[in-house]
Amino acid sequence: MSENEIQALITLIEDPDEDIYAQVRSRIVSMGDRMRPVLERAWEVDDLGDLFRSRVEDLLHTLHLDHVEGRLKEWCDKGCEDLLEGALIVSRYRYPDLDEHRFRARLAAIRQDIWLELNDHLTAFEKVRVFNHIFFQVHGFKGNKRNYHAPQNSFINDVLDSRKGNPLSLSILYQALAEDLDLPLRGVNLPNHFVLAYLEEDSVGGGSGLQQNILFYVNPFSQGDILGRNEIDEFLQKLRIEPQEAFYQPCTNRDIVRRQLNNLHHSYAKQGDAERAGELDRLRRVLGAPADEPPRLNP
Repeated sequence: MSENEIQALITLIEDPDEDIYAQVRSRIVSMGDRMRPVLERAWEVDDLGDLFRSRVEDLLHTLHLDHVEGRLKEWCDKGCEDLLEGALIVSRYRYPDLDEHRFRARLAAIRQDIWLELNDHLTAFEKVRVFNHIFFQVHGFKGNKRNYHAPQNSFINDVLDSRKGNPLSLSILYQALAEDLDLPLRGVNLPNHFVLAYLEEDSVGGGSGLQQNILFYVNPFSQGDILGRNEIDEFLQKLRIEPQEAFYQPCTNRDIVRRQLNNLHHSYAKQGDAERAGELDRLRRVLGAPADEPPRLNP
């Protein structure tokens, strides 16, 4: 499509005929990301009234949601290997202009602080204690118990800024740092909670039966407290939930990001924001979550 044709489409955005606008909207959306800078420029410089601006804002939001959904699909197609990438895609839903390079650089600085205090002679327990000291005491991360259900607790860029999060978001940052430090920590998808499992070195990347090779669990929401299997048993008993193998085993990155989307869906629904809840529902279906799947929100 030529520049003149694109400009003609832009002009038709404010056509009062809803049928004509529906066709224009469909055409613009079908053109995808290439239309975003065009629409942004039009919104900034064209003085075509409130109808034009509101429709442009709607189009930009639709294109952005399509973009996030597309990136999430690409992440899945690549095997969901990079947990941080998946979590940052979720953050982009709320923050289109998120500077991922700056985010990763800030996280790398924390990683460097931890690395300087680690050595190969430390035991697994000692490594976690060092990690906890830098992560929680030096850099000040903690669980956000006061505004627990707020959406910002699920966006990892917000968590990095505020140093406050929920069990899942804190665990995502903790696990991402641990992976860069070659520490074998993996997420465990508990009902109403989320912790990390410290695996024996030879069990990393293994399949079933990983619970037999777990040295201990780490609770990032509680300043990195170390837990044993007995504490997991007691937690499930308090909830009156029958133990299942999945409650003790590491889960996949796909599971973690799906739960992140579930938590956000719940947060927006709790706020009465049906539009955003619906959009989160659409995104979580990319990861295989059915529309009627109840969110499992961390306490």
